[in-house]
Amino acid sequence: MTDPIDTRRILRDPVLFVAFGFGSGLSPRAPGTVGTLAAILPYLLLEKLSLVPYLLVVALAFVLGVWLCQEASNRLGVHDHGGIVWDEFVGLWIALIAAPPGWSWLLLGFLSFRFFDILKPWPIGWLDRHVSGGLGIMVDDVAAGIAALAVLQGVSRLIGG
Repeated sequence: MTDPIDTRRILRDPVLFVAFGFGSGLSPRAPGTVGTLAAILPYLLLEKLSLVPYLLVVALAFVLGVWLCQEASNRLGVHDHGGIVWDEFVGLWIALIAAPPGWSWLLLGFLSFRFFDILKPWPIGWLDRHVSGGLGIMVDDVAAGIAALAVLQGVSRLIGG
């Protein structure tokens, strides 16, 4: 359970608004999952990019996210508040790098990412516990995204997606 927050403050502060996934992290239940669902909307625009521009956007989103998540934590006075979901946005976008087209692949990427992000198997859990600050908030979701990317690409290769 995360600390209660002032919803109006999140919606008025541009840093908090983006860190909270454009408000999706305000969900009272499963904000990480709701944030990941919200990340699908910008992904639908990003998927139209060729691979190199897509990777550049994701890399920039990661760098921005390190600062954004740290700044949001500072402003809230809480490290890795559950409502901070920008890391879920970036993690999902990593999971969907070069994903085959179609909703079934998007669903597999989503479910794989949530699986790794929630269960945090090694090394994801280790990163979550041992890396601090904005980088720490981001890095476990990046690792979960990479693991989900491996699943998605592996299944794609196996069945010819």
